[in-house]
Amino acid sequence: MDSVIRGLVIYAILLIGTRLTGRRTLAQMTPFDLVLVLIIAETTQQALLGDDFSITNAAVLIVTLFATDVVLAWIKGRSNRIASLLDGNPTVLMSEGTLDPEAMRRSRVSVGDVLEAARAQHGLKALSDIDAAVLEVGGGISIIPKER
Repeated sequence: MDSVIRGLVIYAILLIGTRLTGRRTLAQMTPFDLVLVLIIAETTQQALLGDDFSITNAAVLIVTLFATDVVLAWIKGRSNRIASLLDGNPTVLMSEGTLDPEAMRRSRVSVGDVLEAARAQHGLKALSDIDAAVLEVGGGISIIPKER
């Protein structure tokens, strides 16, 4: 039972930590982020297993983590409020050609990030070519070009 409780606590800690770091962090990994993920993975492994490195304990933990993920997905499918709490909502970074500096600051997105997405998605070169930009729940930026 200790392994199940440990697994649930670690899952919650990682979920909260991921939500606090923001969506943009997940979409754009730097070498520093990769090192951080590796350190977190090793720390998590030690916290989950403790002193019990048996196959049985590992199996219990794997089932616990998958079951937790399935249950949360089921709950999110039934409740938009919980889904919003766990996954967040899209953030409008630019509307009608005007950047929202506060939304960009909160999301830790730069003008360069918006322009990069505009170039990649539509071949746009300037902010003046963009009607809207939205930071999606998954961390990507969707660009809607201006009508020509």
